[in-house]
Amino acid sequence: MREKTLAILKPDAVKAKHVGEIIAFLETEGFVILDLKMIRMEKEQAEGFYAVHRERHFFSSLIRFMTSGPVVAMVMERDNAISHLRQVMGSTDPAQAGEGSIRRRFATSVEKNAIHGSDSADSAAFEIGFLFPAGGPPAN
Repeated sequence: MREKTLAILKPDAVKAKHVGEIIAFLETEGFVILDLKMIRMEKEQAEGFYAVHRERHFFSSLIRFMTSGPVVAMVMERDNAISHLRQVMGSTDPAQAGEGSIRRRFATSVEKNAIHGSDSADSAAFEIGFLFPAGGPPAN
């Protein structure tokens, strides 16, 4: 089933200059990039995007991290895009991520894990709409 998903290359991946390599890898995995932009998330924007985690112990550090530098947000499409992206991203903990996965190759810690990907169709719809509002100005 063809579907869309959202990926964000996080500040650690951008700072380490891994954007091109990660995008090239995603394209070899069959993802078609439909929209892409580099943004610097403001605190309120990051809090809104990650609102589902507001009560979690890591929320404050996640917001600090995601606002610490520019990110690259992408809307991508392919068959089974959501599950395939989750697979190629690898586990949140890079030490537990599969060989060849994005996080095994580029992440340095559980928090600095290089990439975010939507985890469900509902999340993808929310996240894409949040960062790429239809017909509106960029969410930057």
